[in-house]
Amino acid sequence: MRYSASMSRSNRLGTETSPYLLQHAGNPVDWYPWGEEALALARELGKPVLLSVGYSACHWCHVMAHESFEDETTAELMNQLYVNIKVDREERPDLDHIYQIAHQLLTSRPGGWPLTMFIDPDDQRPFFGGTYFPPENQHRLPSFRELLTRAADFYKENRDDVKSQGEQLAGVIRRLEPGPGEHSINKAPLGAARQAIAQNVDREYGGIGNAPKFPHPSTLDRLLRHWRASASGEEPDIEALFFVSLTLARMAEGGIYDQLGGGFCRYAVDRYWQIPHFEKMLYDNGPLLALYAQAALATGEELFLRTAHETADWMLADMLAPNGGFYSTRDADSEGEEGLYYVWTPDEVKALLSAEQYVLIARYLGLDTAANFEGKWHLTVRETRQAIANDTGQSLDEVSATIDAARMTLLETRDKRVPPGRDEKQLTSWNALAIRGLAIAGNALERDDLVDAAAGAVDFIQNKLYKDGRLLACYKDGVARFPAYLDDYAFLVDAILELLQARWNTAHLKFAVDLADGLLTHFYDDAVGAFFFTAADHEQLMHRPKPLADDATPSGNGIAAFALQRLGFLSGESRYLSAAEKTLKRAWPAIDEYPHGHVSLVTALEEYLSHPEIIIIRGGASNVEEWRNSASRLYAPTRLVYAIPADEEGLPGALADRKPVEGETIAYRCIGTHCSLPITSWEALSAQIRETNNGVNDEQ
Repeated sequence: MRYSASMSRSNRLGTETSPYLLQHAGNPVDWYPWGEEALALARELGKPVLLSVGYSACHWCHVMAHESFEDETTAELMNQLYVNIKVDREERPDLDHIYQIAHQLLTSRPGGWPLTMFIDPDDQRPFFGGTYFPPENQHRLPSFRELLTRAADFYKENRDDVKSQGEQLAGVIRRLEPGPGEHSINKAPLGAARQAIAQNVDREYGGIGNAPKFPHPSTLDRLLRHWRASASGEEPDIEALFFVSLTLARMAEGGIYDQLGGGFCRYAVDRYWQIPHFEKMLYDNGPLLALYAQAALATGEELFLRTAHETADWMLADMLAPNGGFYSTRDADSEGEEGLYYVWTPDEVKALLSAEQYVLIARYLGLDTAANFEGKWHLTVRETRQAIANDTGQSLDEVSATIDAARMTLLETRDKRVPPGRDEKQLTSWNALAIRGLAIAGNALERDDLVDAAAGAVDFIQNKLYKDGRLLACYKDGVARFPAYLDDYAFLVDAILELLQARWNTAHLKFAVDLADGLLTHFYDDAVGAFFFTAADHEQLMHRPKPLADDATPSGNGIAAFALQRLGFLSGESRYLSAAEKTLKRAWPAIDEYPHGHVSLVTALEEYLSHPEIIIIRGGASNVEEWRNSASRLYAPTRLVYAIPADEEGLPGALADRKPVEGETIAYRCIGTHCSLPITSWEALSAQIRETNNGVNDEQ
């Protein structure tokens, strides 16, 4: 009998909290969430597992769902031949990481979503895989229904080959991990990363490579730091600054950036940053917010400043939940069409604006040029405000005021459209990236509201996602789920250290210390160094990886080493410094061979070789804030400035000893573990800071 949604009970996704899984709860496919129930059933029935991994904002996931998972004939075949498991890659990055690597090894092709893997339930090892498959043979891809039959037949008839291939695959994956043994390390990867990145930079339109183009904020941050490190030398690396500035400008003026509402889409499908894949991800916007704020400090560019303000405004307006945490994504699609929410026609715009406004906005955002997206106009900057001002004889302020008023009118109208779906689960690691971005931007842009939001998100995580001394990874509908991963701990420690620079809170420092201790207890490989992605008591999967390379988000090992070094110097805890050092030594072959793929580890290496400068300011609340603002209002990525009121209690280690006499404000300037005598005037501290900026530093 044909299996239909109307005839059957709901599948087993109806009680899940993931919006992505709930999107599939009404499918005629008898989906299971990942777990022992599904795996045990597959073993009992002698069936393979069909694992489908995706996420709620994924356009091609929606396409495959409509074409195949909602089709009763296809669903009947899936239910007959497989035990079917659906996974939200944002909830279960552990599974996604393992099977993306397996897919690449099996197919010699890059992965992506939807990820479709055929798995032996006995050992969880895949024997075939792919990404999107169409319902009929096309685009040199087999029909999904045909593939279902062929893969099931292969599994049934070649069990020994499946086992043998699985063992070989597991061996290859194990060999991808860093090998045993410590290595001596040096500064060579810093220069090598810079040169390798330069070879792939688009010198006309910015970005890395051709198309599609991703923002790569970690890579741009690496270049900006490299420029700053060279700035006081005999040959400042102006080209590195140019690469960063060019990319940030092209992105901010392109269609990857929401020219009305602020915030960045996931990537551009073209070389020119004009047409995006329209989904908006929190994990992109947090790092990009930090990068634009830092670039504004470094260059003084008004475009970078405005982009940082607008991106922060979008995060607070659209992604901040009432509970203080941040939502995950905005979908690419609305009303079943990708990009529909964002595009316009000139007639629509003309009807909303005055003649003067339309003339300027049409020039500014390309409405007087040819349509660029399926017969409509996706707004991108085609002529700068300054160029329009020069041509019209108006001042830049007048042109900007007219353009911004028009943008506001269009935004108000767009807000009345059916918006793309929002995935409202709250992920610890992505919230940490948002916290870091808001803290850096709040400090740089002098916006207390951004610091408030960052602090509120830390409190949300501590109150809702930290139970019995352990962090959890995901919060949705009042439920915290899934043991946290390496990224959750590492990103959050790093974010709190940035937040403490914007606003001191001893309770937040203690939370960071607890998280760092959790990293060492549950994730660190004390025998040989580096951190596993999952905790020691995590469920047993086919592999327990130690990821080193940067991906869409920074490497957990890179951020762990970076943050533990900083926390170790701040708190005086040598265990953190030792773990960071051992991680770098264990990861050295990967850093040395492919530095531009491991820029987070390269940045941790930079601060290992040349320790960060930490300035501790103690005194009355108003004085310490004034000193802090003066010391931190410039781009100095290896300088940390902490303003701690004199009456603050419960400080750890040496911080507790650095207390001024009543009525006095003092500062300590530390390079690594070496600290200056107390500095009792701002003039003296300023002189030492200028000395550092001019390239004079303490002996390491």
